[in-house]
Amino acid sequence: MSTEPSKESTKMLTALVRLRSALQEISLPLDVPGVEDQRAARAEMVDQLEDYVIPRLMTIDAPLLTVVGGSTGAGKSTLVNSLVGRRVTEPGVLRPTTRSPVLVHNPADAGWFGQDRILPDLERTERATGDPSALQLVPATTIPAGLAVLDAPDIDSVEERNRTLAAQLLAAADLWLFVTSAARYADQVPWDFLKQAADRSTAVAIVLDRTPPEAIDTVAAHLARMLASRGLKDSPLFIVTEGTVDADGLLPAAAVKDIRGWLASLAADADARAAVVKQTLEGAIRSVSSRAYAVADAVDEQVKATTWLREDAERAYAQAAESIHKASADGTLLRGEVLARWQEFVGTGQLLKSLESNVGRVRDRIVNAVKGKPRQAERVTVAVESGLETLLLEHAETAAEQAAASWGSTAQGKALLAEGSGDLGRASREFRREAERMVREWQQGVLDMVRSEGQDKRGTARFLAFGVNGLSVALMVIVFASTAGVTGAEVGIAGGSAVVGQKLLEAVFGDQAVRRLAERARKDLDQRVQVLLQREQARFTGLVDALGVDTGSPERVRSAARRVTDERFATQGRGVHGDHSA
Repeated sequence: MSTEPSKESTKMLTALVRLRSALQEISLPLDVPGVEDQRAARAEMVDQLEDYVIPRLMTIDAPLLTVVGGSTGAGKSTLVNSLVGRRVTEPGVLRPTTRSPVLVHNPADAGWFGQDRILPDLERTERATGDPSALQLVPATTIPAGLAVLDAPDIDSVEERNRTLAAQLLAAADLWLFVTSAARYADQVPWDFLKQAADRSTAVAIVLDRTPPEAIDTVAAHLARMLASRGLKDSPLFIVTEGTVDADGLLPAAAVKDIRGWLASLAADADARAAVVKQTLEGAIRSVSSRAYAVADAVDEQVKATTWLREDAERAYAQAAESIHKASADGTLLRGEVLARWQEFVGTGQLLKSLESNVGRVRDRIVNAVKGKPRQAERVTVAVESGLETLLLEHAETAAEQAAASWGSTAQGKALLAEGSGDLGRASREFRREAERMVREWQQGVLDMVRSEGQDKRGTARFLAFGVNGLSVALMVIVFASTAGVTGAEVGIAGGSAVVGQKLLEAVFGDQAVRRLAERARKDLDQRVQVLLQREQARFTGLVDALGVDTGSPERVRSAARRVTDERFATQGRGVHGDHSA
């Protein structure tokens, strides 16, 4: 028993294992058009690689596996029992029949059918069970060495699990013994399977079962024409006439003599057996490597869809960040409560008017005019906190609404929105609390900046006059107005308030220090807003991430498929199949 693959088949084996891994790793979670077919194709390819192609290539000398498949009521189990010469598989009286598939082999070949080889996901058993995930192994001396026969469930079973298993078993076959009947040979489902066999160059033999003697010529001729028109003209066609079975449920030996003889001749002829294996194996490899490109294209569609979903969410929150930046820098916040509390602090009654002339002495005038006390500074801080929190909440709500509306315009986005926790069209329940904490932390950061900058000025009269809190609110005010520094007739209420704040700070720290502090405070605010909004955005992008769509997986599949194709052509060029190395 030879189990060592050749050097050439080892290269092919490596390429096929890589292709299997690339196919296993891809994700097709979004219901884009056509995805169901590609999901099924991917599953079929992975199954065939694991169940047949890779195990067969590793053990090229293993017995020829003949899978008996066909429609409900075609007589598959009766045929298998009759070929073996005893009852090894139970014909189904009630439909659908749910049982483990049965693999009959010569006792000398038992070692070939362990769980490490063919159909590795099926548990091995020696007795009949009702478990379709188990493979019943039956040794029988009437099956010649070098051959195994597997009875599969109905391909058109009303039970989906049976249909899926039947397709999986047929995909793991070296040879299909496809059973149909005179009454059902023209049904669509069998021909769908036979078309797959023709497309993949699978070796097929057809059994026309339960055929009335008077209909043999007509039905056989019609079936032969149908086979020829579908690329199966070289497939052997066997006729089993309609007849009674004996007490053990077996057909007369003469009824299956031709089929048994043909299978025995295959088992006895190593070259003929190798030719069947080569035909089916090469066809399976060619099919998998070519079909992989369509799956890769399907993943590309998933990548496009997830990219669009991600970018829509990111765009909504980027707009929110930009809007917050503008609104917190154009004087918008220096209105209403904030402005009122600020004016209480600096006592701006005649102060703003004094800015219109004698600019050279404006700093001292402002310093002398300030009436604020620590309590007024605290009121400004509270007003700023409230105003900034309101601004953040308003734009977080807008971003959530826009992102959800955009996602809701596609079926894929709607599905993700349904999976999300809570109402994604609104800011999260935690947002208000997080915004409050962020604003307080920013204000504390401003306070720390002022305290650090004024370390060597704490004893000056001006520093003592305003205090750390007073100077901090002045810094916040100039951060909130891009018009800071403008004087004369162009000064509006907000701008004027910012000028007052700027001059207060300049009186203590000087021009350059104030500009530096304002830039730092502005940058710190923008960064904190970004972090806050990114957490909100993650409610959307996290759903996209959870889909597991890898942008690099389509190219990995294509690359692996190209490698298989390259090895296939290289193998053919070397002519290595002549020595059965596949």
